[in-house]
Amino acid sequence: MKKIILTGGGTAGHVTPNLALLPALQKEDFEIHYIGSYNGIERRLIEGAGIPYDGISSGKLRRYFDLKNFSDPLRVLKGYAEARKLIKKYKPDVVFSKGGFVAVPVVLAAKHYKIPIIIHESDMTPGLANKICIPAAEKVCCNFPETLKYLPEEKAVLTGSPIREELLRGDRLAGLQYAHLSSERPVILVIGGSLGSVTVNQAVRGILPELLKTFQIVHICGKGNLDETLIGTKGYVQYEYVDKPLRHLFAAADLVISRAGANSICEILALRKPNILIPLSAAASRGDQILNANSFSNQGFSVVLEEEVLTSDTLSHAIHETYANRQSYIDKMAESHLNNAVSTIMGLIHDCMDNA
Repeated sequence: MKKIILTGGGTAGHVTPNLALLPALQKEDFEIHYIGSYNGIERRLIEGAGIPYDGISSGKLRRYFDLKNFSDPLRVLKGYAEARKLIKKYKPDVVFSKGGFVAVPVVLAAKHYKIPIIIHESDMTPGLANKICIPAAEKVCCNFPETLKYLPEEKAVLTGSPIREELLRGDRLAGLQYAHLSSERPVILVIGGSLGSVTVNQAVRGILPELLKTFQIVHICGKGNLDETLIGTKGYVQYEYVDKPLRHLFAAADLVISRAGANSICEILALRKPNILIPLSAAASRGDQILNANSFSNQGFSVVLEEEVLTSDTLSHAIHETYANRQSYIDKMAESHLNNAVSTIMGLIHDCMDNA
């Protein structure tokens, strides 16, 4: 039987592409094991999918001073020893890593046993964990054409991000029924990110009366960010979090407003939804969302509204302009060749196994 170990963790973005690969791997009868951190978000998501899970010790490698810099290397070494034992036990034919610091000891352990490794880098520029892992990899997958220049030419493959199969099976009517909205008016889906976004939430709610003259709003605002004063507002529905029904809400949406996390925007691309991206500011991140968003803008997929210029007026203008020109964005997204990531990555997995 063919065997694969998946790894990656720390955020949902380091897990969802692995989840997206599961149906294709299961269809081909792979024996699948997942290695993540002891108690990271990846454990709940992977065990929920019914995949055998092993936790290892992990520590963050930082470029800045922190007292944990003295203890975390020991955790990484412990994780490396644990990963070696697991790889020796499972004897995988290939390892697929989505990144995050828990993946570092797994990749290095796989290299020790000469197991072929494929890495996926979501963001425009590789993060520190993937930079450490790239020398051990056979192939490095990426989402953006601009990323290719940061990767070894003989390893880099522009694949896009694997998209969860169920997300592509949404039903517009089911989404409208779930949100108790009408089929006669366009719908804006606002997604603030897994933890929500106070900035985006406030901007949308600041122009809500004006928006509701034309649109209906489905607002996924993040845990603890519901506005009780708006409950019951006609044409406006808010949720802290949406899981399985999200595919139906996407299907119902005529326009999406989102942060610019790599996996999120690749899902929007696959669904061909006209969109406005509001990337996290450089002050709140390493600036990867700004690069992601600008790449999509340059390819004609998205309108970008940076947080520094986000006001009620700029958001209102962007919404009306994007909706008016929505077909041009749909057409550009339809031309993209980054919508077949699962089949492309499965091909790489087979190539690595054949050449091992």
